Amino acid sequence: MQNIKVWDPAVRLFHWSLVIAFTANALILDDDSKLHQYVGYVVVGLVAFRVLWGFVGSRYARFNSFPPSVAGATEQLSDMATGRTKIHVGHTPLGALMIYNLLATLAIIGASGYLMTTDMFWGVEWPEEIHQLSVAWAEFSVVLHIAAVLFETRRTKVNLPRAMMTGVKTVPDAKGG
Repeated sequence: MQNIKVWDPAVRLFHWSLVIAFTANALILDDDSKLHQYVGYVVVGLVAFRVLWGFVGSRYARFNSFPPSVAGATEQLSDMATGRTKIHVGHTPLGALMIYNLLATLAIIGASGYLMTTDMFWGVEWPEEIHQLSVAWAEFSVVLHIAAVLFETRRTKVNLPRAMMTGVKTVPDAKGG
């Protein structure tokens, strides 16, 4: 087994801050409260930071290290179906698609939430409908993300939650599979 530094402190702080803020807004805070709005602004700020970090951050944080790839995602699904195990040091192809999905969805949630606070869109239904649909999609995506992380941890024997806590991924040696 080898230990590889993968997730830098900024990525880990972003990830866990987003977990806390999204959970608070989706499950705990009153939707009509000012605190809900402020936490929403924090989420938007976190997403903006992550987009910037995707261009200037460390190796595995950069978007060019995990480009969206339908072919890669299809190959990963094929590996799952046939029992093949390919270890990815950074994000897996399916993980990459989930990250892009979540970043875009959170941006839409933030934009639609902001529109609902403006005079121009006060009482207009479509921003609220987009907001609610996007939140539902984000919640579904988060559940799918957690399930996939647990499934891939079991399937590949690489503890992905620990890697997101410590920044270090313990992977089998190349010769060991």
